[in-house]
Amino acid sequence: MRQLPLISRRVAAAAVSVVLLGGVAACGPEDSDNSSGAKGGKDGGEPSKGGTLTILNRQPQSDFDPARLYTSGGGNIPGLVFRTLTTRNREDGPAGAKVVPDLATDLGKPSKNATVWTYTLKDDLTYEDGSKITTADIKYGIERSFAAELSGGAPYLRDWLIGGDTYQGPYKDKKGLDSIETPDEKTIVFHLRKPEGDFPFVATQTQFAPVPKAKDTGTAYEKHPISSGPYKVVKNSGDGEHMVFERNPHWSEKTDAERHAYPDKVEVKSGLDSAVINQRLSTGSGPDAAAVTTDTNLGPAELAQVSGDKKLADRVGTGHFGYTNYLAFNPKVKPFDNPKVRQAISYAINRTSVVNAAGGSSLAEPATTFLPERDYFGYAPYDHFPAGKTGDPEQAKKLLKEAGHEDGLTVTLTHSTAKDFATSPEVATAVQEGLKKAGITLKLQGLEDNDYSEKIHSVQGAPGFYLSQWGADWPAGGPFLAPIFDGRQIVKDGSNYNHAQLNDKAVNAEIDAINKLTDLKAAAKRWGALDKKIGEQALSVPLFHPVYKRLFGKDVKNIVISDWTGVLDVSQVAVR
Repeated sequence: MRQLPLISRRVAAAAVSVVLLGGVAACGPEDSDNSSGAKGGKDGGEPSKGGTLTILNRQPQSDFDPARLYTSGGGNIPGLVFRTLTTRNREDGPAGAKVVPDLATDLGKPSKNATVWTYTLKDDLTYEDGSKITTADIKYGIERSFAAELSGGAPYLRDWLIGGDTYQGPYKDKKGLDSIETPDEKTIVFHLRKPEGDFPFVATQTQFAPVPKAKDTGTAYEKHPISSGPYKVVKNSGDGEHMVFERNPHWSEKTDAERHAYPDKVEVKSGLDSAVINQRLSTGSGPDAAAVTTDTNLGPAELAQVSGDKKLADRVGTGHFGYTNYLAFNPKVKPFDNPKVRQAISYAINRTSVVNAAGGSSLAEPATTFLPERDYFGYAPYDHFPAGKTGDPEQAKKLLKEAGHEDGLTVTLTHSTAKDFATSPEVATAVQEGLKKAGITLKLQGLEDNDYSEKIHSVQGAPGFYLSQWGADWPAGGPFLAPIFDGRQIVKDGSNYNHAQLNDKAVNAEIDAINKLTDLKAAAKRWGALDKKIGEQALSVPLFHPVYKRLFGKDVKNIVISDWTGVLDVSQVAVR
Protein backbone atom coordinates (compact mmCIF):
# COMPACT_ATOMS: atom_id res chain seq x y z
CA MET A 1 0.00 0.00 0.00
CA ARG A 2 1.60 1.15 -0.41
CA GLN A 3 2.57 3.99 1.29
CA LEU A 4 6.26 4.40 0.63
CA PRO A 5 8.38 5.80 -2.22
CA LEU A 6 10.10 2.63 -3.38
CA ILE A 7 10.79 2.08 -7.06
CA SER A 8 10.17 -1.01 -9.17
CA ARG A 9 7.79 -2.22 -11.82
CA ARG A 10 5.56 -4.00 -9.36
CA VAL A 11 6.28 -2.78 -5.87
CA ALA A 12 3.29 -3.75 -3.77
CA ALA A 13 5.48 -6.00 -1.66
CA ALA A 14 8.30 -3.49 -1.53
CA ALA A 15 5.94 -0.68 -0.74
CA VAL A 16 4.99 -2.44 2.43
CA SER A 17 8.41 -3.79 3.36
CA VAL A 18 9.57 -0.64 5.13
CA VAL A 19 6.32 -0.55 7.06
CA LEU A 20 7.05 -4.11 8.08
CA LEU A 21 10.47 -3.51 9.60
CA GLY A 22 10.83 -3.76 13.36
CA GLY A 23 8.54 -6.74 13.68
CA VAL A 24 5.57 -5.61 11.65
CA ALA A 25 6.02 -8.37 9.10
CA ALA A 26 4.71 -10.83 11.66
CA CYS A 27 1.14 -10.49 12.77
CA GLY A 28 -1.55 -12.47 14.46
CA PRO A 29 -5.14 -13.44 15.20
CA GLU A 30 -6.80 -10.29 16.45
CA ASP A 31 -10.23 -8.77 16.35
CA SER A 32 -10.68 -6.42 13.39
CA ASP A 33 -11.28 -3.47 15.70
CA ASN A 34 -8.21 -1.66 16.98
CA SER A 35 -7.35 -2.34 20.60
CA SER A 36 -7.64 1.31 21.54
CA GLY A 37 -11.38 1.38 21.05
CA ALA A 38 -13.57 3.47 18.78
CA LYS A 39 -13.31 7.14 17.88
CA GLY A 40 -12.77 9.34 20.90
CA GLY A 41 -10.20 7.04 22.51
CA LYS A 42 -10.31 4.84 25.58
CA ASP A 43 -11.11 7.71 27.92
CA GLY A 44 -14.32 8.47 26.04
CA GLY A 45 -13.38 12.14 25.75
CA GLU A 46 -14.52 14.01 22.69
CA PRO A 47 -11.72 15.17 20.37
CA SER A 48 -11.21 18.90 20.09
CA LYS A 49 -9.10 21.22 17.95
CA GLY A 50 -5.73 22.53 18.98
CA GLY A 51 -2.28 21.41 20.05
CA THR A 52 0.62 19.81 18.18
CA LEU A 53 0.73 16.22 16.97
CA THR A 54 4.24 14.74 16.84
CA ILE A 55 4.99 11.79 14.53
CA LEU A 56 8.05 9.73 15.51
CA ASN A 57 9.30 7.53 12.67
CA ARG A 58 12.32 5.56 11.53
CA GLN A 59 12.02 6.24 7.81
CA PRO A 60 12.02 9.83 6.52
CA GLN A 61 9.05 10.96 4.42
CA SER A 62 11.41 11.41 1.47
CA ASP A 63 10.53 12.68 -2.02
CA PHE A 64 7.49 14.59 -0.73
CA ASP A 65 6.16 15.25 -4.21
CA PRO A 66 2.81 13.74 -5.23
CA ALA A 67 4.35 12.51 -8.47
CA ARG A 68 7.08 10.58 -6.65
CA LEU A 69 5.20 9.07 -3.73
CA TYR A 70 4.10 5.45 -4.00
CA THR A 71 0.89 5.54 -2.03
CA SER A 72 -2.56 4.04 -1.90
CA GLY A 73 -5.63 5.60 -0.33
CA GLY A 74 -3.96 9.01 -0.52
CA GLY A 75 -1.18 8.01 1.83
CA ASN A 76 -0.99 8.61 5.57
CA ILE A 77 1.25 11.63 6.13
CA PRO A 78 0.88 12.72 2.46
CA GLY A 79 -2.91 12.68 2.93
CA LEU A 80 -2.60 15.66 5.27
CA VAL A 81 -1.39 17.81 2.36
CA PHE A 82 -2.61 16.16 -0.83
CA ARG A 83 -6.21 15.43 -1.78
CA THR A 84 -6.98 13.08 -4.67
CA LEU A 85 -9.98 12.26 -6.83
CA THR A 86 -10.93 9.42 -4.49
CA THR A 87 -9.54 8.26 -1.15
CA ARG A 88 -9.94 5.61 1.52
CA ASN A 89 -12.86 5.62 3.94
CA ARG A 90 -11.47 6.88 7.27
CA GLU A 91 -13.09 4.31 9.56
CA ASP A 92 -11.90 1.48 11.78
CA GLY A 93 -11.33 -2.05 10.53
CA PRO A 94 -12.91 -3.49 7.37
CA ALA A 95 -15.14 -0.41 6.85
CA GLY A 96 -11.96 1.55 6.20
CA ALA A 97 -11.12 -0.61 3.19
CA LYS A 98 -13.79 1.10 1.08
CA VAL A 99 -12.93 3.67 -1.57
CA VAL A 100 -14.88 6.95 -1.29
CA PRO A 101 -14.95 10.29 -3.16
CA ASP A 102 -12.46 13.00 -2.21
CA LEU A 103 -12.07 15.87 -4.68
CA ALA A 104 -14.60 14.18 -6.96
CA THR A 105 -18.34 14.01 -6.41
CA ASP A 106 -18.42 10.22 -6.80
CA LEU A 107 -16.24 7.19 -7.56
CA GLY A 108 -16.29 7.92 -11.28
CA LYS A 109 -18.65 6.99 -14.08
CA PRO A 110 -17.41 4.07 -16.20
CA SER A 111 -18.35 3.59 -19.86
CA LYS A 112 -17.24 1.58 -22.87
CA ASN A 113 -16.71 -1.56 -20.81
CA ALA A 114 -14.78 0.27 -18.05
CA THR A 115 -12.20 1.66 -20.48
CA VAL A 116 -13.45 5.24 -20.03
CA TRP A 117 -13.83 6.87 -16.60
CA THR A 118 -15.35 10.32 -16.06
CA TYR A 119 -15.07 12.39 -12.87
CA THR A 120 -16.65 15.67 -11.80
CA LEU A 121 -15.04 17.89 -9.16
CA LYS A 122 -16.90 19.21 -6.12
CA ASP A 123 -17.66 22.91 -5.82
CA ASP A 124 -15.50 25.38 -3.89
CA LEU A 125 -12.21 23.45 -3.96
CA THR A 126 -9.17 25.65 -3.29
CA TYR A 127 -5.42 25.50 -2.67
CA GLU A 128 -3.55 26.92 0.31
CA ASP A 129 -3.34 30.32 -1.43
CA GLY A 130 -7.09 30.45 -2.06
CA SER A 131 -6.86 29.82 -5.82
CA LYS A 132 -9.32 27.41 -7.45
CA ILE A 133 -8.51 23.73 -8.04
CA THR A 134 -9.37 22.67 -11.60
CA THR A 135 -9.29 19.44 -13.57
CA ALA A 136 -6.45 20.90 -15.65
CA ASP A 137 -4.37 20.85 -12.45
CA ILE A 138 -5.19 17.17 -11.89
CA LYS A 139 -4.29 16.33 -15.49
CA TYR A 140 -1.00 18.21 -15.12
CA GLY A 141 -0.26 16.52 -11.78
CA ILE A 142 -0.66 13.11 -13.39
CA GLU A 143 1.46 14.07 -16.40
CA ARG A 144 4.30 15.19 -14.11
CA SER A 145 4.48 11.65 -12.71
CA PHE A 146 5.65 10.42 -16.13
CA ALA A 147 8.76 12.63 -16.06
CA ALA A 148 11.97 10.64 -15.52
CA GLU A 149 13.25 13.14 -12.96
CA LEU A 150 10.09 12.61 -10.87
CA SER A 151 10.06 8.82 -10.92
CA GLY A 152 9.06 6.64 -7.99
CA GLY A 153 5.28 6.67 -8.11
CA ALA A 154 2.95 3.77 -8.82
CA PRO A 155 3.28 2.25 -12.32
CA TYR A 156 -0.40 1.65 -13.08
CA LEU A 157 -1.09 4.70 -15.23
CA ARG A 158 1.82 3.86 -17.49
CA ASP A 159 0.21 0.49 -18.09
CA TRP A 160 -3.41 1.61 -18.20
CA LEU A 161 -3.63 4.97 -19.97
CA ILE A 162 -3.59 5.01 -23.76
CA GLY A 163 -0.18 6.35 -24.73
CA GLY A 164 1.12 6.04 -21.18
CA ASP A 165 3.80 3.54 -22.13
CA THR A 166 5.64 6.09 -24.32
CA TYR A 167 4.77 9.44 -22.72
CA GLN A 168 7.77 11.21 -21.10
CA GLY A 169 6.07 13.91 -19.06
CA PRO A 170 5.24 17.60 -19.62
CA TYR A 171 8.82 18.89 -19.45
CA LYS A 172 9.71 17.01 -22.65
CA ASP A 173 6.25 16.72 -24.22
CA LYS A 174 4.36 20.01 -23.91
CA LYS A 175 1.35 18.56 -25.73
CA GLY A 176 0.41 16.30 -22.81
CA LEU A 177 -1.48 13.02 -22.71
CA ASP A 178 -4.42 12.88 -25.11
CA SER A 179 -5.92 10.03 -23.08
CA ILE A 180 -6.72 12.51 -20.27
CA GLU A 181 -9.34 15.02 -21.36
CA THR A 182 -10.57 18.10 -19.46
CA PRO A 183 -13.58 19.42 -21.39
CA ASP A 184 -14.16 21.99 -18.64
CA GLU A 185 -12.60 22.96 -15.30
CA LYS A 186 -14.75 20.50 -13.35
CA THR A 187 -14.75 17.45 -15.66
CA ILE A 188 -11.91 15.03 -16.33
CA VAL A 189 -12.06 11.93 -18.54
CA PHE A 190 -9.58 9.03 -18.62
CA HIS A 191 -9.25 6.72 -21.63
CA LEU A 192 -7.73 3.34 -20.82
CA ARG A 193 -6.28 0.77 -23.20
CA LYS A 194 -8.06 -2.08 -21.39
CA PRO A 195 -10.99 -2.47 -18.96
CA GLU A 196 -10.11 -1.65 -15.34
CA GLY A 197 -12.95 -1.93 -12.85
CA ASP A 198 -10.53 -1.00 -10.03
CA PHE A 199 -9.83 2.46 -11.45
CA PRO A 200 -11.47 4.21 -8.44
CA PHE A 201 -8.81 2.57 -6.22
CA VAL A 202 -5.96 3.82 -8.42
CA ALA A 203 -7.49 7.32 -8.31
CA THR A 204 -6.60 7.38 -4.59
CA GLN A 205 -2.87 7.54 -5.36
CA THR A 206 -1.09 10.86 -4.94
CA GLN A 207 -0.41 11.10 -8.68
CA PHE A 208 -4.06 12.24 -8.82
CA ALA A 209 -3.38 15.22 -6.53
CA PRO A 210 -3.77 18.58 -8.32
CA VAL A 211 -0.63 20.56 -9.13
CA PRO A 212 -0.97 24.13 -10.50
CA LYS A 213 1.35 24.35 -13.51
CA ALA A 214 2.42 27.89 -12.67
CA LYS A 215 3.66 26.77 -9.24
CA ASP A 216 5.56 23.68 -10.44
CA THR A 217 9.26 23.92 -9.55
CA GLY A 218 10.25 20.49 -10.86
CA THR A 219 12.47 18.46 -8.53
CA ALA A 220 12.35 21.30 -5.97
CA TYR A 221 8.55 21.06 -5.68
CA GLU A 222 8.86 18.59 -2.79
CA LYS A 223 10.20 21.39 -0.59
CA HIS A 224 6.90 23.25 -0.75
CA PRO A 225 4.20 21.42 -2.67
CA ILE A 226 1.00 23.44 -2.96
CA SER A 227 -1.51 22.02 -0.50
CA SER A 228 -5.02 20.93 -1.41
CA GLY A 229 -5.51 19.27 2.00
CA PRO A 230 -6.00 20.50 5.57
CA TYR A 231 -2.30 21.26 6.19
CA LYS A 232 0.45 23.05 4.31
CA VAL A 233 4.19 22.38 4.46
CA VAL A 234 6.13 25.07 6.33
CA LYS A 235 9.34 23.08 6.80
CA ASN A 236 10.97 20.11 5.05
CA SER A 237 14.59 19.44 5.93
CA GLY A 238 16.80 16.40 5.45
CA ASP A 239 14.62 15.12 2.59
CA GLY A 240 11.64 14.52 4.82
CA GLU A 241 13.53 13.77 8.02
CA HIS A 242 12.07 16.81 9.79
CA MET A 243 8.79 18.22 8.53
CA VAL A 244 6.38 20.74 9.97
CA PHE A 245 2.80 21.19 8.80
CA GLU A 246 0.46 24.02 9.77
CA ARG A 247 -3.19 24.61 8.98
CA ASN A 248 -4.20 25.41 5.41
CA PRO A 249 -6.55 28.37 6.01
CA HIS A 250 -8.39 27.74 2.74
CA TRP A 251 -9.23 24.09 3.40
CA SER A 252 -12.84 23.47 4.35
CA GLU A 253 -14.28 20.40 6.02
CA LYS A 254 -17.48 21.15 4.08
CA THR A 255 -15.79 19.76 0.96
CA ASP A 256 -13.82 17.07 2.79
CA ALA A 257 -15.80 14.46 4.70
CA GLU A 258 -12.76 12.27 5.35
CA ARG A 259 -10.27 14.47 7.22
CA HIS A 260 -10.75 16.33 10.49
CA ALA A 261 -7.56 18.36 11.02
CA TYR A 262 -7.89 18.55 14.81
CA PRO A 263 -4.27 19.55 15.69
CA ASP A 264 -3.12 23.09 14.88
CA LYS A 265 0.28 21.76 13.92
CA VAL A 266 1.88 18.45 12.90
CA GLU A 267 5.60 17.81 13.34
CA VAL A 268 7.30 14.77 11.78
CA LYS A 269 10.62 13.63 13.25
CA SER A 270 12.30 10.71 11.48
CA GLY A 271 15.60 8.86 11.42
CA LEU A 272 15.00 7.48 14.92
CA ASP A 273 15.81 4.01 16.22
CA SER A 274 12.82 1.71 16.75
CA ALA A 275 13.64 1.13 20.41
CA VAL A 276 13.94 4.88 20.99
CA ILE A 277 10.56 5.52 19.37
CA ASN A 278 8.79 2.90 21.49
CA GLN A 279 10.52 4.11 24.64
CA ARG A 280 9.51 7.71 23.99
CA LEU A 281 5.92 6.72 23.27
CA SER A 282 5.67 4.56 26.38
CA THR A 283 7.19 7.21 28.66
CA GLY A 284 5.15 10.03 27.13
CA SER A 285 7.16 12.97 28.49
CA GLY A 286 6.49 16.49 27.22
CA PRO A 287 5.55 16.59 23.51
CA ASP A 288 5.80 12.78 23.33
CA ALA A 289 2.52 12.52 25.24
CA ALA A 290 0.87 13.75 22.01
CA ALA A 291 2.95 11.57 19.70
CA VAL A 292 2.30 8.62 17.38
CA THR A 293 4.29 6.52 14.93
CA THR A 294 3.28 5.43 11.46
CA ASP A 295 6.11 2.99 10.77
CA THR A 296 7.35 1.38 14.01
CA ASN A 297 5.86 -1.79 15.43
CA LEU A 298 6.20 -3.38 18.81
CA GLY A 299 8.44 -6.42 18.57
CA PRO A 300 7.72 -9.65 20.47
CA ALA A 301 9.82 -8.72 23.51
CA GLU A 302 8.39 -5.19 23.68
CA LEU A 303 4.86 -6.49 23.27
CA ALA A 304 5.34 -8.90 26.17
CA GLN A 305 6.53 -6.03 28.35
CA VAL A 306 3.67 -3.75 27.32
CA SER A 307 1.08 -6.48 27.88
CA GLY A 308 2.03 -6.57 31.56
CA ASP A 309 1.17 -2.90 32.03
CA LYS A 310 -2.56 -2.17 31.66
CA LYS A 311 -2.11 1.53 31.04
CA LEU A 312 0.38 0.86 28.27
CA ALA A 313 -1.69 -1.99 26.87
CA ASP A 314 -4.60 0.43 26.51
CA ARG A 315 -2.35 2.53 24.28
CA VAL A 316 -1.59 -0.19 21.74
CA GLY A 317 -3.38 0.16 18.42
CA THR A 318 -3.96 -3.11 16.55
CA GLY A 319 -4.32 -3.05 12.78
CA HIS A 320 -4.65 -5.41 9.84
CA PHE A 321 -3.35 -4.92 6.33
CA GLY A 322 -3.64 -7.15 3.27
CA TYR A 323 -0.37 -9.03 3.41
CA THR A 324 0.73 -12.64 3.03
CA ASN A 325 4.03 -14.27 3.95
CA TYR A 326 4.62 -17.48 2.03
CA LEU A 327 7.00 -20.07 0.65
CA ALA A 328 7.53 -19.62 -3.08
CA PHE A 329 8.29 -22.43 -5.52
CA ASN A 330 10.00 -21.98 -8.86
CA PRO A 331 8.88 -25.03 -10.89
CA LYS A 332 11.59 -24.29 -13.47
CA VAL A 333 14.08 -25.67 -10.93
CA LYS A 334 14.17 -29.37 -10.02
CA PRO A 335 12.76 -31.06 -7.96
CA PHE A 336 10.07 -28.37 -7.66
CA ASP A 337 8.89 -29.12 -11.19
CA ASN A 338 7.19 -32.16 -9.64
CA PRO A 339 3.80 -31.19 -8.14
CA LYS A 340 4.04 -34.05 -5.63
CA VAL A 341 7.21 -32.56 -4.16
CA ARG A 342 5.48 -29.20 -3.77
CA GLN A 343 2.47 -30.91 -2.21
CA ALA A 344 4.70 -32.87 0.18
CA ILE A 345 6.29 -29.67 1.44
CA SER A 346 2.83 -28.11 1.82
CA TYR A 347 1.76 -30.99 4.06
CA ALA A 348 4.99 -30.96 6.09
CA ILE A 349 4.81 -27.31 7.19
CA ASN A 350 4.52 -26.74 10.94
CA ARG A 351 2.65 -23.42 10.99
CA THR A 352 2.71 -23.24 14.78
CA SER A 353 6.51 -23.12 14.72
CA VAL A 354 6.47 -20.58 11.92
CA VAL A 355 4.02 -18.34 13.79
CA ASN A 356 6.19 -18.52 16.91
CA ALA A 357 9.25 -17.61 14.87
CA ALA A 358 7.37 -14.66 13.39
CA GLY A 359 6.68 -13.20 16.83
CA GLY A 360 4.01 -15.43 18.31
CA SER A 361 0.27 -15.77 18.07
CA SER A 362 -0.33 -12.09 18.81
CA LEU A 363 1.84 -11.04 15.88
CA ALA A 364 1.22 -13.72 13.24
CA GLU A 365 -1.88 -15.66 12.25
CA PRO A 366 -1.51 -18.89 10.27
CA ALA A 367 -2.61 -18.83 6.63
CA THR A 368 -3.68 -21.52 4.19
CA THR A 369 -4.94 -19.16 1.46
CA PHE A 370 -2.98 -16.67 -0.60
CA LEU A 371 -5.66 -14.00 -0.21
CA PRO A 372 -5.97 -12.59 3.34
CA GLU A 373 -9.11 -13.35 5.31
CA ARG A 374 -11.17 -10.31 4.34
CA ASP A 375 -14.29 -10.21 2.18
CA TYR A 376 -13.11 -7.23 0.12
CA PHE A 377 -10.17 -9.30 -1.16
CA GLY A 378 -12.60 -12.04 -2.10
CA TYR A 379 -11.35 -14.45 0.55
CA ALA A 380 -12.64 -17.97 -0.06
CA PRO A 381 -11.53 -20.45 2.63
CA TYR A 382 -9.60 -23.47 1.43
CA ASP A 383 -6.86 -25.79 2.62
CA HIS A 384 -5.91 -28.08 -0.24
CA PHE A 385 -3.09 -29.71 1.72
CA PRO A 386 -4.34 -29.83 5.33
CA ALA A 387 -1.33 -30.05 7.60
CA GLY A 388 -3.10 -29.15 10.83
CA LYS A 389 -1.33 -26.90 13.29
CA THR A 390 1.96 -28.79 13.32
CA GLY A 391 2.18 -30.50 9.92
CA ASP A 392 1.37 -33.95 8.53
CA PRO A 393 4.76 -35.61 8.00
CA GLU A 394 3.27 -39.02 7.14
CA GLN A 395 1.25 -37.65 4.23
CA ALA A 396 4.33 -35.73 3.13
CA LYS A 397 6.44 -38.92 3.16
CA LYS A 398 3.80 -40.74 1.12
CA LEU A 399 3.87 -38.06 -1.56
CA LEU A 400 7.67 -37.99 -1.60
CA LYS A 401 7.66 -41.75 -2.21
CA GLU A 402 5.25 -41.30 -5.10
CA ALA A 403 7.59 -38.63 -6.46
CA GLY A 404 10.51 -41.04 -6.39
CA HIS A 405 12.14 -39.82 -3.19
CA GLU A 406 11.46 -42.75 -0.88
CA ASP A 407 14.70 -42.12 1.04
CA GLY A 408 13.92 -38.45 1.61
CA LEU A 409 14.96 -35.26 -0.10
CA THR A 410 17.55 -32.52 0.33
CA VAL A 411 16.71 -29.02 -0.95
CA THR A 412 17.81 -25.43 -0.34
CA LEU A 413 15.65 -22.61 1.05
CA THR A 414 16.76 -19.06 0.28
CA HIS A 415 15.92 -16.35 2.80
CA SER A 416 16.98 -12.89 3.87
CA THR A 417 19.36 -12.24 6.75
CA ALA A 418 17.35 -9.13 7.72
CA LYS A 419 15.75 -9.38 11.16
CA ASP A 420 12.25 -8.69 9.90
CA PHE A 421 10.31 -11.62 11.45
CA ALA A 422 9.10 -12.48 7.93
CA THR A 423 11.71 -13.72 5.47
CA SER A 424 14.42 -13.89 8.14
CA PRO A 425 16.54 -16.73 9.60
CA GLU A 426 14.10 -17.40 12.45
CA VAL A 427 11.26 -18.20 10.06
CA ALA A 428 13.56 -20.19 7.76
CA THR A 429 14.74 -22.30 10.71
CA ALA A 430 11.14 -22.99 11.75
CA VAL A 431 10.39 -24.24 8.22
CA GLN A 432 13.54 -26.36 8.35
CA GLU A 433 12.53 -28.05 11.59
CA GLY A 434 9.06 -28.86 10.30
CA LEU A 435 10.27 -30.41 7.05
CA LYS A 436 12.85 -32.51 8.86
CA LYS A 437 10.10 -34.69 10.37
CA ALA A 438 8.96 -35.55 6.85
CA GLY A 439 12.42 -36.64 5.76
CA ILE A 440 13.19 -33.41 3.96
CA THR A 441 16.61 -31.98 4.74
CA LEU A 442 16.57 -28.23 4.27
CA LYS A 443 19.79 -26.35 3.64
CA LEU A 444 19.45 -22.64 4.43
CA GLN A 445 20.90 -19.98 2.15
CA GLY A 446 20.83 -16.59 3.84
CA LEU A 447 21.49 -13.51 1.71
CA GLU A 448 21.89 -9.84 2.60
CA ASP A 449 18.66 -8.00 1.92
CA ASN A 450 19.64 -6.38 -1.40
CA ASP A 451 21.20 -9.59 -2.74
CA TYR A 452 18.19 -11.58 -1.59
CA SER A 453 15.72 -9.24 -3.30
CA GLU A 454 17.73 -9.19 -6.52
CA LYS A 455 18.05 -12.98 -6.63
CA ILE A 456 14.44 -13.95 -5.93
CA HIS A 457 13.08 -11.41 -8.44
CA SER A 458 15.31 -12.56 -11.30
CA VAL A 459 13.67 -14.81 -13.91
CA GLN A 460 17.01 -16.32 -14.89
CA GLY A 461 18.58 -16.71 -11.46
CA ALA A 462 15.62 -17.21 -9.12
CA PRO A 463 16.09 -20.10 -6.67
CA GLY A 464 13.70 -23.03 -6.65
CA PHE A 465 12.49 -22.45 -3.09
CA TYR A 466 12.49 -19.27 -1.02
CA LEU A 467 10.67 -17.18 1.57
CA SER A 468 8.61 -14.38 0.10
CA GLN A 469 5.85 -11.89 0.92
CA TRP A 470 3.27 -9.79 -0.90
CA GLY A 471 0.96 -6.93 -0.03
CA ALA A 472 -1.73 -5.40 -2.22
CA ASP A 473 -1.56 -1.78 -3.37
CA TRP A 474 -5.24 -1.43 -2.53
CA PRO A 475 -7.77 -3.67 -0.76
CA ALA A 476 -8.99 -5.86 -3.61
CA GLY A 477 -8.08 -9.24 -5.07
CA GLY A 478 -6.63 -7.92 -8.32
CA PRO A 479 -3.45 -6.27 -7.03
CA PHE A 480 -2.93 -9.35 -4.87
CA LEU A 481 -3.23 -12.08 -7.49
CA ALA A 482 -2.43 -10.47 -10.85
CA PRO A 483 1.21 -9.44 -10.23
CA ILE A 484 1.95 -12.92 -8.82
CA PHE A 485 0.05 -15.20 -11.21
CA ASP A 486 -0.63 -13.28 -14.45
CA GLY A 487 1.76 -14.71 -17.04
CA ARG A 488 1.82 -11.46 -18.98
CA GLN A 489 3.40 -9.76 -15.97
CA ILE A 490 6.48 -11.98 -16.00
CA VAL A 491 9.42 -9.57 -16.24
CA LYS A 492 12.47 -11.13 -17.88
CA ASP A 493 14.79 -8.12 -17.65
CA GLY A 494 13.75 -6.58 -14.33
CA SER A 495 12.03 -7.30 -11.04
CA ASN A 496 9.73 -10.28 -11.55
CA TYR A 497 7.13 -11.17 -8.91
CA ASN A 498 5.51 -14.13 -10.68
CA HIS A 499 7.68 -16.59 -8.74
CA ALA A 500 6.24 -19.70 -10.44
CA GLN A 501 6.48 -18.02 -13.87
CA LEU A 502 2.91 -19.20 -14.32
CA ASN A 503 1.51 -18.34 -17.75
CA ASP A 504 -1.82 -20.14 -17.82
CA LYS A 505 -4.20 -18.94 -20.55
CA ALA A 506 -7.25 -19.75 -18.42
CA VAL A 507 -5.87 -17.80 -15.44
CA ASN A 508 -4.94 -14.84 -17.66
CA ALA A 509 -8.39 -14.83 -19.25
CA GLU A 510 -10.14 -14.90 -15.88
CA ILE A 511 -8.02 -11.98 -14.67
CA ASP A 512 -9.11 -10.00 -17.74
CA ALA A 513 -12.75 -10.93 -17.19
CA ILE A 514 -12.70 -9.84 -13.54
CA ASN A 515 -10.95 -6.57 -14.39
CA LYS A 516 -13.96 -5.62 -16.52
CA LEU A 517 -16.26 -5.74 -13.50
CA THR A 518 -17.17 -2.46 -11.82
CA ASP A 519 -19.29 -4.29 -9.22
CA LEU A 520 -16.60 -4.71 -6.53
CA LYS A 521 -18.51 -7.40 -4.62
CA ALA A 522 -18.97 -9.49 -7.75
CA ALA A 523 -15.30 -9.02 -8.61
CA ALA A 524 -14.23 -10.04 -5.09
CA LYS A 525 -16.16 -13.30 -5.36
CA ARG A 526 -14.41 -14.12 -8.62
CA TRP A 527 -10.98 -13.28 -7.16
CA GLY A 528 -11.62 -15.69 -4.30
CA ALA A 529 -12.61 -18.48 -6.67
CA LEU A 530 -9.49 -17.84 -8.74
CA ASP A 531 -7.28 -17.95 -5.64
CA LYS A 532 -8.77 -21.30 -4.70
CA LYS A 533 -8.24 -22.66 -8.21
CA ILE A 534 -4.62 -21.52 -8.42
CA GLY A 535 -4.00 -22.93 -4.94
CA GLU A 536 -4.61 -26.47 -6.23
CA GLN A 537 -1.33 -26.26 -8.14
CA ALA A 538 0.73 -25.87 -4.94
CA LEU A 539 2.80 -23.05 -6.41
CA SER A 540 3.22 -21.49 -2.98
CA VAL A 541 2.70 -22.34 0.67
CA PRO A 542 0.90 -19.54 2.55
CA LEU A 543 2.41 -19.23 6.03
CA PHE A 544 0.86 -16.29 7.90
CA HIS A 545 -0.87 -12.92 7.62
CA PRO A 546 0.37 -9.86 9.56
CA VAL A 547 -1.24 -7.81 12.33
CA TYR A 548 0.36 -4.55 13.44
CA LYS A 549 0.70 -3.36 17.03
CA ARG A 550 1.84 0.18 17.70
CA LEU A 551 1.97 2.46 20.71
CA PHE A 552 0.47 5.95 20.73
CA GLY A 553 0.90 8.79 23.23
CA LYS A 554 -1.26 9.11 26.33
CA ASP A 555 -2.83 12.40 25.16
CA VAL A 556 -3.78 11.06 21.72
CA LYS A 557 -7.51 10.68 21.00
CA ASN A 558 -9.67 9.53 18.11
CA ILE A 559 -7.74 6.43 17.15
CA VAL A 560 -8.81 5.13 13.74
CA ILE A 561 -7.01 2.14 12.20
CA SER A 562 -8.46 0.95 8.93
CA ASP A 563 -7.72 -2.27 7.09
CA TRP A 564 -6.59 -0.23 4.08
CA THR A 565 -3.31 0.72 5.81
CA GLY A 566 -3.32 -1.32 9.02
CA VAL A 567 -1.88 1.65 10.91
CA LEU A 568 -3.17 4.66 12.83
CA ASP A 569 -4.69 7.31 10.54
CA VAL A 570 -3.03 10.64 11.35
CA SER A 571 -5.80 12.58 9.59
CA GLN A 572 -8.22 11.54 12.36
CA VAL A 573 -6.05 12.09 15.44
CA ALA A 574 -6.75 14.72 18.09
CA VAL A 575 -4.35 15.64 20.90
CA ARG A 576 -6.70 17.70 23.11
